[in-house]
Amino acid sequence: MATGLQTIIYPVKDLDRAKALFGALLGVEPYADEPYYVGFKAAGQDIGLDPNGHGKGMTGPVPYWHVTDLRERLAALVAAGAELIQDAQDVGGGRLIAFVKDADGNLVGLLQDPAA
Repeated sequence: MATGLQTIIYPVKDLDRAKALFGALLGVEPYADEPYYVGFKAAGQDIGLDPNGHGKGMTGPVPYWHVTDLRERLAALVAAGAELIQDAQDVGGGRLIAFVKDADGNLVGLLQDPAA
């Protein structure tokens, strides 16, 4: 089951410039500020900057649907014709992400937080 879109990740080439731009846009400091990822929380949304995103196949921002069972939803998307771009990956603390490409080339991300 999907619980909604709450996260969007942008692939960036210059993390420092992107961090400054999104800080100015959102009016908040990042909650995560690492060389491999910068994350902001604003207005109930999680906005991420991924300096390795282009290398992973991200062609633009990827909206991430929060789901209760990532592997089940991922299998359903692939069965429905989506192309797997990034298989399930733990990005820390048990949080799983994955993304696929639909028939029109749109990227669709999935995100599963660890069980509470």
